[in-house]
Amino acid sequence: MGTPEFAVETLKALVENNYNVVAVVTQPDKPVGRHQTEMQPSQVKQYAVAHGLPVLQPEKMKDPEFVEQLRSYNANLQVVVAFRMLPEVVWAMPEYGTFNVHAALLPQYRGAAPINWAVINGETQTGVTTFFLDHDIDTGRIILKKTFDIPDEADVEYVYDGLMHLGAEICLETLEAIVAANGHPDSIPQDSVLDGSAIKPAPKIFKETCEIDWKKTAKQVYDFVRGLSPYPGAWTTLVAPDGKETVLKIYKTRKTGKPGKGVGTITIEGKALCVSAADEQLEIVELQLAGKKRMMARDFLNGMKQIEDYRVK
Repeated sequence: MGTPEFAVETLKALVENNYNVVAVVTQPDKPVGRHQTEMQPSQVKQYAVAHGLPVLQPEKMKDPEFVEQLRSYNANLQVVVAFRMLPEVVWAMPEYGTFNVHAALLPQYRGAAPINWAVINGETQTGVTTFFLDHDIDTGRIILKKTFDIPDEADVEYVYDGLMHLGAEICLETLEAIVAANGHPDSIPQDSVLDGSAIKPAPKIFKETCEIDWKKTAKQVYDFVRGLSPYPGAWTTLVAPDGKETVLKIYKTRKTGKPGKGVGTITIEGKALCVSAADEQLEIVELQLAGKKRMMARDFLNGMKQIEDYRVK
């Protein structure tokens, strides 16, 4: 059960390692295009169809017709990767239960966007966890964990790609453990691995979530930008001398270590475009002005006159 590219890697691993995948469950096709007339299947569905696997696309997970259809496949086990919340009638159906591959080291970063939030929060390590589903989101008994280092310069795309492949690995190891233990591998409650530190959430990200707060430190803004790059992209408001405002997306920054000159102040340091955060200046490396293409900051400067008279907010 899964929808995006992240889930395809695990499905591919199951198929290529000769597990008997009796069916695939994914989101319904979505309308795309200017007029929303074309229907686009999920990446998981595209892979499943290409490999001759039956595909179920329920609108509602409790739909009796879907539940009966799912039950007819008589699966021993269900694997969930980047999908949606399941009702008990679904996750409790197989004799060996249902396990999830989650892109974080649980119990930290429960929620819809664990990869983004780990980078935004400046973590130096994250990972993947497999756990058995229960009534609450991302709280079930942990089966296995694998760690993944986050380099300081890495953006969320790098971490996503690494965890996608690591997720496929841990899925296979979890399956081997389940088979070896007749469906009852060693697993531990999440409460038992809490070390007293606060649990960091990973809620869904919306457009408002992606607005840069320049009143934070340069390091915090730096992590925020790379935690949202390349998608959905951190943004700020560029204010012209006459007060006109334009949305500016920022995809890459560089720490300068130079003292700030007032929150939101734009300066040119050498040939670098810099913005002052709460403590230091941050160099803007890649950006995109509303209605324009993504570009390097030096190309942006070539087309912008008197940029130091502008500010961001």
